[in-house]
Amino acid sequence: MARRSARRRPSSSAPLTLPAELPVGPVPISTGTAEVVRDPDFPQRVTLHVNGVPSSSLDLADPGFLDFEYMQQMAAFVALLPPGPLRVLHLGAAGSAFARHVEHERPGSRQLGVDLDPRLLELVRDWFALPRSPLLRLRADDAGRALASARDASYDVVVRDVFAGDRTPEHLVGTGFAAEAHRVLRPGGMLLVNCADRPPLTTARREVASLAAAFGPDAAAQGRLAAVAEPAILKGRRYGNLVLAAVRRLPEDVPEDENGDARQPDLRDPRLGRALRTLAVPATLLAGEDATAFAGTAAPLATPAPETA
Repeated sequence: MARRSARRRPSSSAPLTLPAELPVGPVPISTGTAEVVRDPDFPQRVTLHVNGVPSSSLDLADPGFLDFEYMQQMAAFVALLPPGPLRVLHLGAAGSAFARHVEHERPGSRQLGVDLDPRLLELVRDWFALPRSPLLRLRADDAGRALASARDASYDVVVRDVFAGDRTPEHLVGTGFAAEAHRVLRPGGMLLVNCADRPPLTTARREVASLAAAFGPDAAAQGRLAAVAEPAILKGRRYGNLVLAAVRRLPEDVPEDENGDARQPDLRDPRLGRALRTLAVPATLLAGEDATAFAGTAAPLATPAPETA
């Protein structure tokens, strides 16, 4: 479900303790098999395959490392949020590569990773030296159920990265999902969506329209709605991953922070566009009028909200 970036040096010179051994070959889990494949050029880098699909890529000596391009794009969005620890809900945990990165960049963050497979979560704890609870809690649950059970305004970031094959489950797309994500985000908080699509990007356009329906018709105009992908994907040349982002609006009377900066990130920020263009695999940001144009006349995906039972 994801492509890798060009090879990069580790982001930290302080190595972690590597596990004495990792499994060779597929290992049974509750929903099938998991396999850890080492990179022949960088033995400390591994890719977790779940049922044969690359699901997470980690550098065991560098918790800040992100290999998958869509995760690098998500990290650029998170960098727009005010400094300090974050509360993050990861829908689709797998090997928790993005959670490791968040903890590395923002120590003290409180994160919850949700995955349907309980055995997989037990194994990745042992294999990948993940942050311990309460810094990173792992819960075996349906992602929709976990979202529906979250308290109002309880997270700074919600990440949706859930697939069944090459598609996101129906109860995690559309207006129902977007409205639930909006509910659990704090004002100024951000939803990040990994959307895999193929030309003519009908699903991605309808997902952007769904986010606009949930986050407000003025979301794009206010810089609270965006889509990002490699140019070849946006031009309809191939299947790939797009990152969609939406920000819950702050009340108008919320003051700026002590540095005079707005607490609500503006996805039209030129710094975001530059960060995305200068990735190892450059990506294009569609925000403001460009996000509206991308959605075009696409209709929102009208779906019910996920339920707790």
